[in-house]
Amino acid sequence: MSPTLSARLAQLFASYNGDHRNATNQAIHVIAVPAIAWSVIALLWCVPPLITWFKPGVWAAVAMFAAWCWYNRQSRSLGYGMLAAFFLAAMSCRVIEQQLGLHILWKLALGVFVIAWIAQFIGHHIEGKRPSFLTDLVYLLVGPVWVLAKAYRKLGWAY
Repeated sequence: MSPTLSARLAQLFASYNGDHRNATNQAIHVIAVPAIAWSVIALLWCVPPLITWFKPGVWAAVAMFAAWCWYNRQSRSLGYGMLAAFFLAAMSCRVIEQQLGLHILWKLALGVFVIAWIAQFIGHHIEGKRPSFLTDLVYLLVGPVWVLAKAYRKLGWAY
């Protein structure tokens, strides 16, 4: 870890790592956590805007911006990575919306959400530990950046 990682995120990572030691559970998380993050973005994408001149996706944009602000405060490097991940998620939602419609995006996102959460709970059953977010909801934000940090380490990138 780099010295630019906030003490708070380092502490959260240490705790999160303690709840995710089993290799199978980690492998499930590497797939399911990004899937859950995408599905939440996609579900928010489908929520109708309150003001008619706003387009679909406004609530997803607000949520992604708020999450990105938190990530960027914790680590500039990981913040940039999450910004890229959010951009890709938003673009995929936009493409699916344009090509197939919001009703298909909504159904797809709901399916991904349910399947990925089932996988998560299977992983935690294998691990023998409760999901971290059951102790503190901030771990719902930690999961995606924890997966990104694993990718950074694999690539030899500092964070």
